[in-house]
Amino acid sequence: MEATLAALAPQLQLSRPGPLVPVLPALRDLLPERGLRPGAVVSVTGGGTALLLALAAAASSTGTWCAALGFDGLGLLAAAELGVDLSHLVVVEDPGEHWAETALALADGFGLLLLRGTPPGPLRERLATVARRSGCAVVVSGDWPGARVRLRVVSRAWTGLGAGRGRLRARRMSVSAGGRGAAARERRMELWLPDTQGAVRAAGPAVSGAGADRAAPAGRGPLAVV
Repeated sequence: MEATLAALAPQLQLSRPGPLVPVLPALRDLLPERGLRPGAVVSVTGGGTALLLALAAAASSTGTWCAALGFDGLGLLAAAELGVDLSHLVVVEDPGEHWAETALALADGFGLLLLRGTPPGPLRERLATVARRSGCAVVVSGDWPGARVRLRVVSRAWTGLGAGRGRLRARRMSVSAGGRGAAARERRMELWLPDTQGAVRAAGPAVSGAGADRAAPAGRGPLAVV
């Protein structure tokens, strides 16, 4: 890992994001600043690996180096179909006993870090400190106490299958968003992730405040993927 980071160092420094790490247009309404804040943490719960990958699509395609840590068997083909530029993605599946050192090194060197699982308190604090210092946006699959933005996949369902036949064509996902500061007011949004053309797009406008509690859940197809 150290040798890889050393080889990439010149490119990593040139690819640092600006004030915000960009996200796909369909995802902007989930975030209070319509992008990912460098140095801040976004947590994703409810089983949204596809949502994590989608959050990295615009960043990687505009030159920001991204890293994914702890995702065993990450679907790179699916990531590419969602818009992730694989030439700007480094995947570390299982660093074993060197997990802590690897996480800190990635947070120090990359513009966006996708992380599976929440580290214990002391390491979590160190990782957050390194990310703030280096300007790395961190997106975590799991709960992260004190996360700036919290995204939760409320429901998800595939369409395309009838009575035992057909093909999976699109997945509709309902996502709620909350957090601290500007993100405190809860919002809920319906997404196609992906739609029938493989793209990520909004399936309905974001609903804020009390209306989010009354928002209708995502339409369920014949097959629900959990």
